[in-house]
Amino acid sequence: MRATLNIPDNLIDEILKITGEKSKTKALIKVMEEYIKQKKISKLIELSGKIEVEDLTEELEIMELQEAEDNAN
Repeated sequence: MRATLNIPDNLIDEILKITGEKSKTKALIKVMEEYIKQKKISKLIELSGKIEVEDLTEELEIMELQEAEDNAN
Protein backbone atom coordinates (compact mmCIF):
# COMPACT_ATOMS: atom_id res chain seq x y z
CA MET A 1 0.00 0.00 0.00
CA ARG A 2 1.31 3.39 -0.89
CA ALA A 3 0.97 6.24 1.59
CA THR A 4 2.23 9.78 1.83
CA LEU A 5 3.58 10.47 5.30
CA ASN A 6 5.20 13.48 6.89
CA ILE A 7 7.98 11.98 8.99
CA PRO A 8 10.69 14.26 10.37
CA ASP A 9 14.02 13.82 8.58
CA ASN A 10 15.89 13.28 11.85
CA LEU A 11 13.66 10.27 12.66
CA ILE A 12 14.18 8.77 9.22
CA ASP A 13 17.95 9.28 9.52
CA GLU A 14 17.94 7.59 12.94
CA ILE A 15 15.89 4.66 11.66
CA LEU A 16 18.25 4.19 8.72
CA LYS A 17 21.26 4.19 11.07
CA ILE A 18 19.71 1.80 13.58
CA THR A 19 18.37 -0.70 11.06
CA GLY A 20 21.32 -0.54 8.68
CA GLU A 21 18.91 -0.52 5.77
CA LYS A 22 19.59 1.59 2.69
CA SER A 23 15.95 1.94 1.71
CA LYS A 24 13.60 4.11 3.75
CA THR A 25 10.76 1.73 3.00
CA LYS A 26 12.66 -1.34 4.21
CA ALA A 27 13.85 0.53 7.29
CA LEU A 28 10.32 1.65 8.20
CA ILE A 29 8.93 -1.84 7.65
CA LYS A 30 11.62 -3.32 9.89
CA VAL A 31 10.92 -0.78 12.64
CA MET A 32 7.15 -1.29 12.45
CA GLU A 33 7.51 -5.08 12.58
CA GLU A 34 9.79 -4.82 15.61
CA TYR A 35 7.36 -2.42 17.32
CA ILE A 36 4.45 -4.81 16.77
CA LYS A 37 6.55 -7.73 18.06
CA GLN A 38 7.47 -5.81 21.22
CA LYS A 39 3.83 -4.84 21.86
CA LYS A 40 2.73 -8.48 21.53
CA ILE A 41 5.47 -9.57 23.94
CA SER A 42 4.38 -6.90 26.44
CA LYS A 43 0.78 -8.12 26.27
CA LEU A 44 1.90 -11.70 26.90
CA ILE A 45 3.99 -10.60 29.87
CA GLU A 46 0.94 -8.77 31.28
CA LEU A 47 -0.92 -12.11 31.25
CA SER A 48 1.69 -13.66 33.52
CA GLY A 49 -0.08 -15.11 36.55
CA LYS A 50 -3.53 -14.39 35.11
CA ILE A 51 -4.00 -17.62 33.21
CA GLU A 52 -3.29 -21.20 34.18
CA VAL A 53 -1.27 -23.30 31.76
CA GLU A 54 -1.15 -27.03 32.30
CA ASP A 55 1.98 -28.90 31.17
CA LEU A 56 0.83 -31.98 29.27
CA THR A 57 4.23 -32.89 27.83
CA GLU A 58 4.44 -36.31 29.48
CA GLU A 59 0.89 -37.25 28.59
CA LEU A 60 1.44 -36.25 24.95
CA GLU A 61 4.65 -38.27 24.76
CA ILE A 62 2.87 -41.37 26.15
CA MET A 63 0.05 -40.93 23.64
CA GLU A 64 2.52 -40.55 20.76
CA LEU A 65 4.41 -43.67 21.82
CA GLN A 66 1.16 -45.64 22.07
CA GLU A 67 0.07 -44.40 18.65
CA ALA A 68 3.44 -45.34 17.14
CA GLU A 69 3.13 -48.82 18.65
CA ASP A 70 -0.42 -49.18 17.34
CA ASN A 71 0.67 -48.14 13.86
CA ALA A 72 3.61 -50.56 13.94
CA ASN A 73 1.28 -53.49 14.68
